[in-house]
Amino acid sequence: MNETFDEHSKRSLVCYRLDRADETVKEAKLLASQGFYNATMNRLYYACFYAVLALFVANDVTTSSHAGVKTKLGLHFVSNNLLAKEHGKTFSRLFEIRHTGDYDDFVYCDKEMVEEYTPKAEAFIQAIKDLLADNK
Repeated sequence: MNETFDEHSKRSLVCYRLDRADETVKEAKLLASQGFYNATMNRLYYACFYAVLALFVANDVTTSSHAGVKTKLGLHFVSNNLLAKEHGKTFSRLFEIRHTGDYDDFVYCDKEMVEEYTPKAEAFIQAIKDLLADNK
Protein backbone atom coordinates (compact mmCIF):
# COMPACT_ATOMS: atom_id res chain seq x y z
CA MET A 1 0.00 0.00 0.00
CA ASN A 2 3.05 2.26 -0.05
CA GLU A 3 4.15 1.89 -3.68
CA THR A 4 4.77 4.72 -6.14
CA PHE A 5 3.65 4.50 -9.75
CA ASP A 6 3.88 6.38 -13.03
CA GLU A 7 0.62 7.92 -14.28
CA HIS A 8 -0.28 5.03 -16.61
CA SER A 9 0.32 2.48 -13.86
CA LYS A 10 -1.71 4.58 -11.43
CA ARG A 11 -4.70 4.74 -13.78
CA SER A 12 -4.48 1.00 -14.40
CA LEU A 13 -4.34 0.21 -10.70
CA VAL A 14 -7.23 2.56 -9.92
CA CYS A 15 -9.37 0.85 -12.57
CA TYR A 16 -8.36 -2.60 -11.31
CA ARG A 17 -9.25 -1.76 -7.72
CA LEU A 18 -12.60 -0.26 -8.70
CA ASP A 19 -13.36 -3.37 -10.75
CA ARG A 20 -12.37 -5.45 -7.74
CA ALA A 21 -14.75 -3.42 -5.57
CA ASP A 22 -17.62 -4.06 -7.98
CA GLU A 23 -16.82 -7.76 -8.22
CA THR A 24 -16.67 -8.06 -4.46
CA VAL A 25 -20.13 -6.51 -4.08
CA LYS A 26 -21.39 -9.20 -6.45
CA GLU A 27 -19.70 -11.84 -4.26
CA ALA A 28 -21.41 -10.34 -1.21
CA LYS A 29 -24.81 -10.53 -2.85
CA LEU A 30 -24.24 -14.14 -3.84
CA LEU A 31 -23.25 -15.02 -0.29
CA ALA A 32 -26.29 -13.18 1.09
CA SER A 33 -28.60 -15.09 -1.22
CA GLN A 34 -27.37 -18.29 0.41
CA GLY A 35 -27.69 -16.98 3.97
CA PHE A 36 -23.98 -16.49 4.66
CA TYR A 37 -24.42 -13.15 6.39
CA ASN A 38 -21.09 -12.99 8.25
CA ALA A 39 -19.23 -13.63 5.00
CA THR A 40 -21.45 -11.11 3.24
CA MET A 41 -20.50 -8.37 5.67
CA ASN A 42 -16.83 -9.27 5.26
CA ARG A 43 -17.11 -8.95 1.48
CA LEU A 44 -18.98 -5.62 1.77
CA TYR A 45 -16.13 -4.27 3.86
CA TYR A 46 -13.55 -5.47 1.35
CA ALA A 47 -15.50 -4.03 -1.57
CA CYS A 48 -15.34 -0.62 0.12
CA PHE A 49 -11.71 -1.19 1.11
CA TYR A 50 -10.72 -1.79 -2.53
CA ALA A 51 -12.50 1.40 -3.56
CA VAL A 52 -10.64 3.35 -0.88
CA LEU A 53 -7.35 1.90 -2.08
CA ALA A 54 -8.19 3.14 -5.58
CA LEU A 55 -8.86 6.59 -4.16
CA PHE A 56 -5.58 6.51 -2.25
CA VAL A 57 -3.55 5.53 -5.32
CA ALA A 58 -5.11 8.32 -7.35
CA ASN A 59 -4.30 10.84 -4.61
CA ASP A 60 -0.87 9.54 -3.52
CA VAL A 61 -2.08 8.62 -0.04
CA THR A 62 -0.13 5.77 1.52
CA THR A 63 -0.78 3.53 4.50
CA SER A 64 0.24 0.11 5.73
CA SER A 65 -2.76 -1.22 7.65
CA HIS A 66 -6.52 -1.47 7.58
CA ALA A 67 -6.73 0.86 10.59
CA GLY A 68 -4.48 3.30 8.73
CA VAL A 69 -6.81 3.19 5.74
CA LYS A 70 -9.77 4.03 7.97
CA THR A 71 -7.88 6.86 9.68
CA LYS A 72 -6.52 8.39 6.48
CA LEU A 73 -9.89 8.16 4.73
CA GLY A 74 -11.30 10.31 7.53
CA LEU A 75 -8.34 12.65 7.63
CA HIS A 76 -7.94 13.29 3.90
CA PHE A 77 -11.44 12.90 2.50
CA VAL A 78 -14.19 13.03 5.14
CA SER A 79 -12.71 15.86 7.22
CA ASN A 80 -12.14 17.86 4.04
CA ASN A 81 -15.76 17.30 2.96
CA LEU A 82 -14.72 15.42 -0.17
CA LEU A 83 -16.75 12.44 1.06
CA ALA A 84 -19.90 12.78 3.13
CA LYS A 85 -19.65 11.99 6.83
CA GLU A 86 -22.27 9.30 6.31
CA HIS A 87 -19.87 7.49 3.96
CA GLY A 88 -17.14 7.75 6.56
CA LYS A 89 -19.48 6.23 9.14
CA THR A 90 -20.39 3.41 6.75
CA PHE A 91 -16.75 2.53 6.19
CA SER A 92 -15.95 2.72 9.91
CA ARG A 93 -18.88 0.48 10.80
CA LEU A 94 -18.01 -2.07 8.11
CA PHE A 95 -14.41 -2.00 9.38
CA GLU A 96 -15.64 -2.78 12.91
CA ILE A 97 -17.95 -5.56 11.75
CA ARG A 98 -15.21 -7.15 9.63
CA HIS A 99 -12.65 -6.89 12.42
CA THR A 100 -15.04 -8.36 14.98
CA GLY A 101 -16.07 -11.13 12.62
CA ASP A 102 -12.46 -12.06 11.91
CA TYR A 103 -11.11 -11.94 15.45
CA ASP A 104 -13.93 -12.41 17.97
CA ASP A 105 -16.05 -15.41 18.86
CA PHE A 106 -19.82 -15.71 18.67
CA VAL A 107 -20.31 -12.95 16.12
CA TYR A 108 -23.51 -13.19 14.12
CA CYS A 109 -24.57 -10.92 11.33
CA ASP A 110 -28.15 -11.21 10.15
CA LYS A 111 -30.25 -10.55 7.10
CA GLU A 112 -31.39 -7.14 8.38
CA MET A 113 -27.78 -6.00 8.80
CA VAL A 114 -26.96 -7.15 5.28
CA GLU A 115 -30.03 -5.40 3.89
CA GLU A 116 -29.01 -2.20 5.66
CA TYR A 117 -25.36 -2.21 4.64
CA THR A 118 -25.49 -3.49 1.07
CA PRO A 119 -26.97 -0.26 -0.33
CA LYS A 120 -24.71 1.79 1.97
CA ALA A 121 -21.64 -0.01 0.62
CA GLU A 122 -22.82 0.50 -2.95
CA ALA A 123 -23.41 4.21 -2.30
CA PHE A 124 -19.97 4.47 -0.68
CA ILE A 125 -18.28 2.93 -3.72
CA GLN A 126 -20.26 5.14 -6.08
CA ALA A 127 -19.25 8.24 -4.11
CA ILE A 128 -15.61 7.27 -4.51
CA LYS A 129 -16.10 6.69 -8.24
CA ASP A 130 -17.73 10.11 -8.51
CA LEU A 131 -14.89 11.73 -6.60
CA LEU A 132 -12.34 10.05 -8.86
CA ALA A 133 -14.24 11.13 -11.96
CA ASP A 134 -14.36 14.73 -10.70
CA ASN A 135 -10.57 14.70 -10.24
CA LYS A 136 -9.73 13.64 -13.81
